[in-house]
Amino acid sequence: MKKLILGMLFCSASLVISCGPKSAAVTGPKYTSSEQLAQGKTIFENSCNRCHKLPDPEKHDDQGWIKTLSRMAPKAKLNDEQHQMVYDYLISANKK
Repeated sequence: MKKLILGMLFCSASLVISCGPKSAAVTGPKYTSSEQLAQGKTIFENSCNRCHKLPDPEKHDDQGWIKTLSRMAPKAKLNDEQHQMVYDYLISANKK
């Protein structure tokens, strides 16, 4: 009986983990062309502005944006490429 209960708990935990929002970790800049940075700005403005006022790109340093976007990209339903473009735009606009 204990094995059955443990098995059910394990399966439930696996489903919760596998069905949660996924976003690849951004570790640094990838896109540098002005076209890709402009796309990142557009995605940032359209996606983030739906739920709250747009933050100033200078609000965080590069590592701060990695943490913030890792938390917010799944909520904004950004795919990995969009997540990276937004990050690259923010750090390009950041003077820190």
